[in-house]
Amino acid sequence: MSTIEKFDSHVMHTYGRLPIVLEKGSGTQATDENGKEYIDFGSGIGTNSLGYCDEKWADAVCAQVRSIQHTSNYFYTKVQADFAERLCGVTGYKSVFFGNSGAEANECAIKIARKYSFDKYGKGRDTIVTLVNSFHGRTVTTLSATGQDSFHNYFFPFTPGFVHTPANDTAALEKLISEDKSICAVMVEFVQGEGGVNRLDIDFAKAVAKLCSDNDLVFIADEVQTGMGRTGTVLASEQFGVKPDVTTLAKGIAGGIPMGACLAGEKCADVLVKGTHGSTFGGNPIACAGANAVLDRLTSEGFLDEVARKGYYISKALLDMDGIIAVSGMGMMIGANLEKAKAADVLTAAADKGLLILTAKEKIRLLPPLTISYEQIDKGLDILRGILAEV
Repeated sequence: MSTIEKFDSHVMHTYGRLPIVLEKGSGTQATDENGKEYIDFGSGIGTNSLGYCDEKWADAVCAQVRSIQHTSNYFYTKVQADFAERLCGVTGYKSVFFGNSGAEANECAIKIARKYSFDKYGKGRDTIVTLVNSFHGRTVTTLSATGQDSFHNYFFPFTPGFVHTPANDTAALEKLISEDKSICAVMVEFVQGEGGVNRLDIDFAKAVAKLCSDNDLVFIADEVQTGMGRTGTVLASEQFGVKPDVTTLAKGIAGGIPMGACLAGEKCADVLVKGTHGSTFGGNPIACAGANAVLDRLTSEGFLDEVARKGYYISKALLDMDGIIAVSGMGMMIGANLEKAKAADVLTAAADKGLLILTAKEKIRLLPPLTISYEQIDKGLDILRGILAEV
């Protein structure tokens, strides 16, 4: 029985998978079980932030595995303390809760917002505003927060307490907040990933911050995909001139090991107390070791400036290609609208020719490892250019 036959016989069919069995990787290149090599412009949906098996990252992870791989949160570990101090320092937040995924991080943020309001105002102020086209996770509650009808099916009843408003429509948000006194928070993605790689207007982001401040609402930023250097700064919020009360992280935070984080500023840092939240694997020492290695790279001199330059380089090259009519996103989180081709067809053709990409609605989506070289960028773009020329 082949790997794919064995897989499909026992693993639930919850994903549309390409018929590729990836076996190993190095840098920005993956190799399948037949020895075919692929340039990876997807990095595990932005998770392999340093590419495959980065040497310093792998050394840090392996050393931790041989030291202590897990301990419950009845106890302290030095590696978690070190990462928490460094992460809060580089982001400017006061405290952090560690989980295992973006959905978990967002669940934590939702609980913080509702408890902050409950502690201060009592019951009945518990509605969270999210944006149309947003995506916040796959749990029942984070699906409820997600502003896309395509995800709102099958799993009824959804968790109440969420309303959705259009992105970049300040007047609509102002009206909603003025009329609905049950609102306790506003939650946004600065670039909507699954929603189509759509970037918020800076003026709208600043309006959200002001409305939250003026009405004592919790401003939550879902930076699960945009955070940890993906947009050319540690947090995308830095480029919008705002400081959310709570920011969530995951994907690239630990370089490919499951981890999520919920950061809280002064306003919300002490909202969750003993017994109000938890996660068995949260702050796992192996994940923290990987995350420390990622942070080492992000904070090295000139690294994030180079991420921004590479993102601009890729975006400009895409705009110059026949068959692409628009490019969106920030840094190395890039979406491209296609003139004729269908995104799913381009994804399949690219894989056939040795390039791994992603899609987001009608767009192709590129999330290369932050460490990718210009040589690998050019090779990948050449493959994409050739595919589009044949459409």
